[in-house]
Amino acid sequence: MSTDPSTIVSVMADFEAVTKAVVPAAGLGTRFLPATKATPKEMLPIVDKPAIQYVVEEAVSAGLLDVLMVTGKNKRSIEDHFDRAIELEDALEAKGDDERLSQVREPADLATLHYVRQGEPRGLGHAVLCAKQHVGDHPFACLLGDDLIDYRDELLKRMIEVRGTYGGSVIALMEVPREQASLYGCAAIEPTTEDDVVRVTDLVEKPPADEAPSNWAVIGRYVIDPAVFEVLENTPPGRGNEIQLTDALRTLAGRGNDQGGPVHGVLFRGRRYDTGNKLDYLRTVVQFAADRPDLAPEFLPWLKEFLASR
Repeated sequence: MSTDPSTIVSVMADFEAVTKAVVPAAGLGTRFLPATKATPKEMLPIVDKPAIQYVVEEAVSAGLLDVLMVTGKNKRSIEDHFDRAIELEDALEAKGDDERLSQVREPADLATLHYVRQGEPRGLGHAVLCAKQHVGDHPFACLLGDDLIDYRDELLKRMIEVRGTYGGSVIALMEVPREQASLYGCAAIEPTTEDDVVRVTDLVEKPPADEAPSNWAVIGRYVIDPAVFEVLENTPPGRGNEIQLTDALRTLAGRGNDQGGPVHGVLFRGRRYDTGNKLDYLRTVVQFAADRPDLAPEFLPWLKEFLASR
């Protein structure tokens, strides 16, 4: 179903601006054991910066300076990373090491960070529900730490624009091979008047490949109407016996603006880096290193030589 442009213009001012971001970071990180026994998966470095910092930087670049982290047990180092480290700063300042001093101070200066704990791992939907008190009756962005979006692609900014036009919620969709559909939530979609925007008519969490409504998969970026909290409170456990955000968004997809719907998707064809498993994490580290002007001149020749010797 496409939306009449004149209707869009008339209602744009009625949709509240998005100013808050929620970053679920309470997972156990079992795919990276034993490294994640005492170190949060989100703190694993992409070269020399933890993955979670890239996510916060993305939220900030989209204008979201109020960031809530939903954490869990053994995640204290995330809070420490985004806090001041006075002794370290003093030592670097005494040495005159201004470059590293700036790098150490940067995380604490990015945004206003807040924290809430998810007491037990009950799924992404439950993690988002933990943000209810902080977010209140306001729309918010949700960024998953497993997915890193290249800063040059500005996906989140585009999603916030789409929310401003259509209201409701907006999800990021990326085309994947049909055989990989079972790894994602997948959407049934229909076109709108905009080439990169679709109306979402159905969502299925990790369907068998032959039952997927399409090969447009939900990736870890959402802009969500606060009506999701009421839905999540009444959403029973789904796949994996967990409360699934996908199931709640499926409910919102069938609603109008007066009830927190509908759901639209932004078709993303840019650069996404997956850090959710070992192989993709290694690929991401190599890609980031290859893009670094301070590393690439030495790293790439070595990599070519190494590969040639295998």
